[in-house]
Amino acid sequence: MNNYFALAFTFAAALAWLRLNDFLAHRGWVESRLSRKIIHIGTGPIFVLCWLLFDDAPAARYLAALVPLTITAQFVLVGLGVIRDDAAVQAMSRSGDRREILRGPLFYGVMFVLLTVLYWKESPIGMTALMLMCGGDGLADVVGRRWGKKTLPWAAGKTWPGTLAMFLGGFLLSLAVLGVYVARGVFLPPLGMYFVPLLGMALGGTLIESLPLRDVDNLTVTLGAALLGHLLGL
Repeated sequence: MNNYFALAFTFAAALAWLRLNDFLAHRGWVESRLSRKIIHIGTGPIFVLCWLLFDDAPAARYLAALVPLTITAQFVLVGLGVIRDDAAVQAMSRSGDRREILRGPLFYGVMFVLLTVLYWKESPIGMTALMLMCGGDGLADVVGRRWGKKTLPWAAGKTWPGTLAMFLGGFLLSLAVLGVYVARGVFLPPLGMYFVPLLGMALGGTLIESLPLRDVDNLTVTLGAALLGHLLGL
């Protein structure tokens, strides 16, 4: 029953975060593009930290994966127009077009389902790749649009401040979440032994994010970082 309580709590926490941002964006208190990135940055850490509520039963990872799977399925239905949810569209799209949800937000959810099932609490690779996507890719857009003036030579839509924010945001969020897991005894201490692999994954994820690719960062950054995690022995 503890795992079912953990499932219910994780659902409640994730939905509360999403609906709070939907409400703020729908009321016009938060600009829709910013709301989209706030959701992007905050949902991942909430979900991954809730893994600690689950025990080590074989089915636990699949129960946890039901949370992003269910929410992602809802995204698909909203994006296809099967379900009408103006607040969600306002919060998760750049232009107010519901079909945008079928790109970035959909890929975001798919990565959470996939990496939860594959890595769970058995390896820090999965959660680190997810935190790079959340804290890095999410923060890069916010910083780049506000303070980015000089663009990258190889990608006109990417800026140096945004790229720096991608590296620092991804690395620091990954380190913070992994620090919680080390403190709880899930992964071996000391935390310092993970610095070099995390830096390598953050640097690799940053280089991938800097490429002139549109709407696929949630896939490329996450999968690329996970591959680097294996190569670096995380």
